[in-house]
Amino acid sequence: MLDDFLVRAMLAGVGAALAAAPLGCFVVWRRMAYFGDATAHAAVLGVTLALATEAPLFAGVLAAALAMAALISVASGRAFAADTLLGVAAHSALAAGLVAAAFLPGVRLDLMGYLFGDILAVSRADLALIWLGAAGIWGLMAWRWRALLTATLSEDLAVAEGIDPRLERLALMLALALLVALALKVVGALLITALLIIPAAAARGLARTPEAMAGFAALFGAAASLAGLRLSWTQDTPAGPSIVLAAAGVFLAVTLVGAVARAWRDGARAKP
Repeated sequence: MLDDFLVRAMLAGVGAALAAAPLGCFVVWRRMAYFGDATAHAAVLGVTLALATEAPLFAGVLAAALAMAALISVASGRAFAADTLLGVAAHSALAAGLVAAAFLPGVRLDLMGYLFGDILAVSRADLALIWLGAAGIWGLMAWRWRALLTATLSEDLAVAEGIDPRLERLALMLALALLVALALKVVGALLITALLIIPAAAARGLARTPEAMAGFAALFGAAASLAGLRLSWTQDTPAGPSIVLAAAGVFLAVTLVGAVARAWRDGARAKP
């Protein structure tokens, strides 16, 4: 069955969406969208690093994403505001990766594939790596869930309970770096943040608990991956952007249904 490239693409999209779901919730709660962008853009620099050293692509991307996460964690708030530093880091890393690739002799960079993903070219090895990474991310989230929630709610409360907020922030950044390395081939460096944020944002209006929000985000992300692949297959559109567009459609539908439901409830309450 895994010889069918479309089946591999579907499994890869679902795996990446499941990995992104719990992390996307924390990105939304902590307002870390810029951090996701900076880490994702560093992936292009990691691709160039891997090509220059003939290292595995996953290793190069993971190393660059981890380096970006560490740099931002150390430098944030010291000389510049966090959003300013993240904006500079994100665009600088992307530009540096593209310029450095031009100096590699005999290397032709698949720019569209790395920026927007090439999910239809996912191999069996890529698929195994995505699902192993997704399992690792879910394991880390399950292990640190309560501590991460407490540190997200209030750093002072976390300290009072013996939790180090810096350690929890570092764990979250490491998990985000791993996700970037996993999802690069699925949706590309420019669209990874969308896979993180949109399903979580759609789930926020439905869930009453953090765990329910992560579950809804996983469901919406997986559904968007399958719907986006179907759109790509039937309409011959780019797969990565199609997945993001499907996620945006889910967000819009959930938002509209929620607005209609609230209006109906308010109208029912207003009746004598």
